[in-house]
Amino acid sequence: MLKYFLVIIALFAVSACDYTDSDSILADASVPSMRTPELSSLGFLNAIYVERDVEKAKLFVDDPMKEILTHYYIAASVQRHVLNLSLTDVRMEVDEVDIDFFRKTTEDVTVIVKITGLRGGQFWVDDRTLRLNKRKGKWIITEVVPEKRNVNG
Repeated sequence: MLKYFLVIIALFAVSACDYTDSDSILADASVPSMRTPELSSLGFLNAIYVERDVEKAKLFVDDPMKEILTHYYIAASVQRHVLNLSLTDVRMEVDEVDIDFFRKTTEDVTVIVKITGLRGGQFWVDDRTLRLNKRKGKWIITEVVPEKRNVNG
């Protein structure tokens, strides 16, 4: 019975990953996937912390945030002034998503991403909350929510 359940789950996962709309931006292989809030959140933070590419990060945000990213211009400044967290050797994982299971009616969500790395040479664990809005089938970051808590490891 477990074997059949795993086969069904595998088929669902494969069929869910196979969708592309030729008229959408997702059909372009050079553009990152924004089909889920998790992918958009991790893509944005990866562009800033790992790739250090502000232009790529702009693909994940709305126009007001693009202006902010343009103002700060380099990834180190975005880390310091927009995310309030300068880190190196960063690893990220989605910690929590405020969204219903079926995602059909939800258009605004928050995603909390746990970020680990080095801050001033010391191990650091923190999280950032991103607010996203679904527009034309893509999840776009509209706000980096100011954080109050952090855990210094």
